[in-house]
Amino acid sequence: VQLVESGGGSVQAGGSLRLSCVASGGTFSSYGMAWFRVTPGKERNFVAAISWSGGSTYYADSVKGRFTISRDNGKNTVDLQMNNLKPEDTATYYCAADLNLNVLRTSSDPADFLSWGQGTQVIVSS
Repeated sequence: VQLVESGGGSVQAGGSLRLSCVASGGTFSSYGMAWFRVTPGKERNFVAAISWSGGSTYYADSVKGRFTISRDNGKNTVDLQMNNLKPEDTATYYCAADLNLNVLRTSSDPADFLSWGQGTQVIVSS
């Protein structure tokens, strides 16, 4: 499965962005999906994950209450709505897919996942 992210950009603190990831070449509705981010300091962190049905979602504490992950299995997309952005949210955001949602929740190594996108950059200025 191939993943392509979009929607990144530059925004002031307190603003919002919506990231989207479109999948092709696989059975999207079978995959757990997740968003990760890599900071300018090269730290890779889990952001959010969603089950194949969309019925279960999980968030990092740092984004809980500000970010919302959702998916549309008819369109093969997973989105990340980011509100009240902070400068510390500045990073390159990647989506990932795997048949095992727990792997997405417990690992941040792209080598552990079925697929990993190319990333979209988010810059939040103060």
